[in-house]
This record gives sequence, C-alpha cells and structure tokens, in this order.
Amino acid sequence: MGSGTVPRGAQLTPLWHPSPNCGPRRDGARPDLIVLHYTAMTCAEKARDWLCHTDAQVSAHYVLGPDGTVWQLVYESDRAWHAGAGAWGPVTDVNSRSIGIEISNTGSTPFAAKQMDALDTLVAGIMQRHAIPPERVIGHSDMAPGRKIDPGARFDWLRLARQGLAVWPEAQGDGDFTQNARRFGYTADVPLDTLLHSFRLRFRPYAAGPLDATDRAIMTNLALRWPVAAS
Repeated sequence: MGSGTVPRGAQLTPLWHPSPNCGPRRDGARPDLIVLHYTAMTCAEKARDWLCHTDAQVSAHYVLGPDGTVWQLVYESDRAWHAGAGAWGPVTDVNSRSIGIEISNTGSTPFAAKQMDALDTLVAGIMQRHAIPPERVIGHSDMAPGRKIDPGARFDWLRLARQGLAVWPEAQGDGDFTQNARRFGYTADVPLDTLLHSFRLRFRPYAAGPLDATDRAIMTNLALRWPVAAS
C-alpha cells in the first residue's frame, strides 16, 4: 500500500477509546484540515491514556500505534484539543476546523511500516468523508512554527504525496519567500528563521544554513500550485 495509491474503499476499524477532552466545533465550523502530530512518547498506550486524562486538557481524534492499531478518542464531528495556538491561512481556531491524528513516535526514530499503512488508510478515509484536498493535510509544525516541530524530520511526507494524501513541490520558480509562504498557508507571526525551520522540517528536512535559492524556488512552487483558500 505504501508505494502506490491507497485502494479505493480501503477500510480500517478504529478501537473506540473516548476522551473527555473535547467539545463542539465553534460557530458551526466543519473540518477542512487534517493535522498530523507525533506523541513524543515511547509508548502508544501511555500517550493514548494521557490524551484521555482530564488533567491533560489535550486530546486528538485518533492515535496510531507502531503495530498499526488505531484508537479513536473523539468523534470527527467534535472539536478535539490537539492544535493549540497557531494558524493556517486565515484559520486561527485550528481545532474547530481540523481533525487531529497523533502518531506514536518520539521524533527520533523512523515511523513503523504498519503504522504508516494504517495512516494512509485513515487519512484517505477522512479526506473522502469531509472533501479535504491534499494541500490541507499539514503538520503541527506548519501551523505552529517555533512552538511545535512534529511530526518531525523523519516523517515521510513524500510517501503521502505520492498517494494523493498530501502535496510535494518541485524546486521551480523564484520569488519572495515570506510572501509566498503566506500564500501557501504559513501565516503565523514568526521571524524568518523560525518560518524557514518549520518549512524545512517538512520539505527539506536535512537542509541547513541561511535561506537559499532552493528554499525560494520550492516555496514559490507551493504558492503557485496550492494557494491557501481565503476562508
């Protein structure tokens, strides 16, 4: 499944493990974003249980274990507390407009094959149910640069893009990096070096040094091909 398109009609049945840390989506909002996270914990079950603890004041719609187990903690129709402060395009209450997926990983190890297979199927199903386009599948680090770095440099965004579950740019074009970043969706008010770090975590995870021509070309391509919606 990982090397091609997710089969149409592929199914998975999450295990229901409800979290009290949720509520209604505000102002009648509907989910039109998917935000991917890593748990930053070594044990999927402990992460799942923490997201269900009232003291945590955090949650997600889904948690994915390394063996491919998927737990659902919050109904997709409800607002989970996974995103926190940040923005994507004009959206500032990301929790009310998104579905959050926590992937069990510390951020320093590869993501397990069975886990990624389950993620492929889960994301494809969410996209289909809510008519979410691939450019609106983002990382926590995209909407909260400087505050969050997950799902991290080891996450395989290209794999998702090859299946139509995310986007992947080409290094084509030249333009103003910051302006094009805002056109693509990076609208959080952060310094250039913070923005660059979050961008590279996703699209150039092993690049280093100051902003360069490749960064500008990639961001220009993103802005031209997938400009963020105005609402």
